[in-house]
Amino acid sequence: MQRKMGGCESYKLNLHPLFWEQAIVTCYFKHLQQVFTKAGIEVTGENKKEIDKIIHGIVRVKYKDCPATWKEVKKRIAEDEEDFVSKLKEAWSKQQYPS
Repeated sequence: MQRKMGGCESYKLNLHPLFWEQAIVTCYFKHLQQVFTKAGIEVTGENKKEIDKIIHGIVRVKYKDCPATWKEVKKRIAEDEEDFVSKLKEAWSKQQYPS
């Protein structure tokens, strides 16, 4: 019996295990470009992982659980996109300029 895989898991099929983490980290980022723009965040290869950790923290999902994170992110954005953008922007600012 074949198991149906979600978007994040399907990336793993064609990648060497060393590249899984990068694929998982960015699996839902392509859907958030407008959110990142509104938050004033430019996603780079160097900051993807940190942004991913921040998003996991905002939605309170265990880090590296991409499907659960994406599900919660979609829900939060649908409920109040401005609030999600604000939280992301604030968390990113604290990361960049700690007090």
